[in-house]
Amino acid sequence: MTNDAIPESWRAVIEPALTTPEARKLGGWLRAEEDAGKPIFPPRGQRLNALAWTPLDQVRVVILGQDPYHGPGQAHGLAFSVPDGVKVPPSLVNIYKELESDMGIARAPSGNLERWARQGVLLLNNTLTVQSGQAGSHAGRGWDAITDACVQAVVDRGDPAVFILWGSHATKKAQRVKGLGMADHHLVLTSPHPSPLSAHRGFFGSRPFSQTNAFLESHGRGAIEW
Repeated sequence: MTNDAIPESWRAVIEPALTTPEARKLGGWLRAEEDAGKPIFPPRGQRLNALAWTPLDQVRVVILGQDPYHGPGQAHGLAFSVPDGVKVPPSLVNIYKELESDMGIARAPSGNLERWARQGVLLLNNTLTVQSGQAGSHAGRGWDAITDACVQAVVDRGDPAVFILWGSHATKKAQRVKGLGMADHHLVLTSPHPSPLSAHRGFFGSRPFSQTNAFLESHGRGAIEW
């Protein structure tokens, strides 16, 4: 993945997906795009941050995104998150609004969700790279099998987890994972996407944060400090 080291806790479960011809093709294509001078986000060294900051054995919640933010300085390897000092994107503004409505937690001034990731919230995009200014530009290039393997690894673990699926894209990704819909020891929450285009169609009022914490606490896994 162009100089991004695979975190140790995830290596065994995703290495099979990384040895396929499709994965090798993805790596070669990314190198060629960068060699051609095309700016790709997030930069090298940050593309596997979701895995680095949330080891497999610590995952309690999975939030699935689509692809990284495509503006300069925004993407840093965590779905829906931006680094400190970067303007909070509209979808995350709506996530914060729902969090405030759901749990009374005031909106954070920063859009950096590393504090969630450190508590076992896997903030995983389906596609882990994007070209500057071109949303969805790296979709279908080979990331899907790799990120599917990550989600499958969480499903296959015995520890109960919550899967938060915002929008049809996240729902479709989860449907590709074997056993998620049948696993009675996991909780699956679905709603429209938090983007300004769809948040008013059922994302607002869906209360994913309180539902997540109630489930985790009832299964002895502890609440997330959102």
